[in-house]
Amino acid sequence: MSTDPVYVTDALIAEDIDAYLEQHQQKSLLRFITCGSVDDGKSTLIGRLLYDSKMIFEDQLAALEADSKRVGTQGQEIDFALLVDGLAAEREQGITIDVAYRFFTTEKRKFIVADTPGHEQYTRNMVTGASTADLAVILIDARKGVLTQTRRHSFLAHLIGIKHIVLAVNKMDLVGYDKTVFDRITLAYRAFASEIGITNFTAIPISGFKGDNITALSDNMPWFKGPALIEHLEVVEVAAQREVGGDFRLPVQWVNRPNLDFRGFSGQIAGGSVKPGDAVRILPSGKTTTVDRIVTLDGDLDEAVAGQSVTLTLSDEVDCSRGDVIAAADAPPEAADQFEATLVWMADEAMIAGRAYWLKLATQSVSATIQPPKYEINVNTLDHLAAKTLELNGIGVVELSTDKPIVFEAYGDNRTLGGFILIDKLTNATVAAGMLHFSLRRAQNVHWQATDISRDMRAGLKNQKPALLWFTGLSGSGKSTIANLVEKRLHRMNRHSFLLDGDNVRHGLNRDLGFTEADRIENIRRVGEVAKLMTDAGLIVITAFISPFKVERDMVRSMLPEGEFIEVFIDTPLAEAEKRDVKGLYKKARAGQLKNFTGIDSPYEAPESPEVRIDTTAMTPEQAADLIIDRLLG
Repeated sequence: MSTDPVYVTDALIAEDIDAYLEQHQQKSLLRFITCGSVDDGKSTLIGRLLYDSKMIFEDQLAALEADSKRVGTQGQEIDFALLVDGLAAEREQGITIDVAYRFFTTEKRKFIVADTPGHEQYTRNMVTGASTADLAVILIDARKGVLTQTRRHSFLAHLIGIKHIVLAVNKMDLVGYDKTVFDRITLAYRAFASEIGITNFTAIPISGFKGDNITALSDNMPWFKGPALIEHLEVVEVAAQREVGGDFRLPVQWVNRPNLDFRGFSGQIAGGSVKPGDAVRILPSGKTTTVDRIVTLDGDLDEAVAGQSVTLTLSDEVDCSRGDVIAAADAPPEAADQFEATLVWMADEAMIAGRAYWLKLATQSVSATIQPPKYEINVNTLDHLAAKTLELNGIGVVELSTDKPIVFEAYGDNRTLGGFILIDKLTNATVAAGMLHFSLRRAQNVHWQATDISRDMRAGLKNQKPALLWFTGLSGSGKSTIANLVEKRLHRMNRHSFLLDGDNVRHGLNRDLGFTEADRIENIRRVGEVAKLMTDAGLIVITAFISPFKVERDMVRSMLPEGEFIEVFIDTPLAEAEKRDVKGLYKKARAGQLKNFTGIDSPYEAPESPEVRIDTTAMTPEQAADLIIDRLLG
């Protein structure tokens, strides 16, 4: 087939690449995904699209023919799926594992298509591919009809906010191009789609392998009046066109200061349009001003619209930095710090309720804490299930809070300001993708009440500087002993202090918490909040907790003003702590009678750079207390 004189790629690519790029520069771009069950023909369809749009070069075609004979699934015919399934494991198993992106173009439009996996265990990969798509092609094998994975991917596509759905009933050649089969599948899918909120879709009978109804209507199905798949893809409205009609939003990516005479705010417009002279509002501060210039590399613009990357200069010197949003003054988005959201968990380790993660939304980055799921969604049945956490590929509705307000819109209204990712603070791995629904009513109605007596005034009355001495170390390391000595010395020095001991707190404030990882995190969070209130009262607070996880100790540190959190690492080797075993806890843990015990079957993350490190094998508790007092009082 490589010698077929009909198959000729665009010669302009080789003759004049600049002219070729110029020819396609003004075309709109449609991003779409193919999804469905295993063996529904997703990769074959994309291969056919690439082939029919003359996007395969001579050397690629020769390699494709050779690979088709060696590992293909179509006998001596070309196996178009091999154009997309690039991983060795994919070719060996005949399935798609990773998301494969391919570019092709027609006379009317440019396309980026993502071939997404069909297997349930790769749901997170499918969500990744769908996150930027304008359209989803849901493939169904005409021989099998609507399957579980068809329902799953349709639900996910709708959840992600894809507005356009194409139901491609594939492999019509294997059912004799029977109209009855196509009609039966279309009716079954329509009944399901209405249950999940898909009110409109376009059904097209195709054969990806034979090419029927792909680029033109097929003579094999005269009963189908169109459009062909490519014809439909060329006229669908893309997200950028939709967003132009909305209200103006520009998340600020960076402040452009090439010299003292220029100060601009750069970013990609996420919605609406803007012109010089338009009134805008800076969020979350709420300051208003007007646009002076719209600056680009090619010169100033009279207007900029959604999807364009520009630099705005403003008429007034207002405070604006990365993470802020410049918006239409009369229609600004909300700012809040508590939300309901749908979360897709993408990490091998389960979600830990109460743990702080980095949340990135547009150009904003904040610390966020997730509550246990309100429910998990069974994507096969759409049932709402009770759940305490989310495992890999789990999807659930959660409430979350951020350490400061973020500017947002509901994901259904604006993907840029409504979609976010969560990042593990320790590993920097992306662990989840999420979609904001709305801010919680309590976030809108609960405000900080200003008081006339400040924390500095309370501390001045006590003639001391507030601080939090955070003792951390293994059980049996000597935390409580040394902390008690420190408080006794402070008392003799007429200092106002209070000791929060781990065991004592669990008798009252935290009596409802166990020793699971999630409960330990909540234990530390509550103690941190209490310690913060006490330092606001001007006290020197001493805490003695194992607090095994660095991210939770950092969470408490972030609650206090800089310099007030003093981490005291009671560094005692496990063997020494276990030898002391005053409470017999290690013995129980070794016998399996005490689960999740730090140092035995639960990890301890030692501080990397504590303010004070105490080696209990080299100094007495009295010497340790003196060292800590010296560090505290300078």
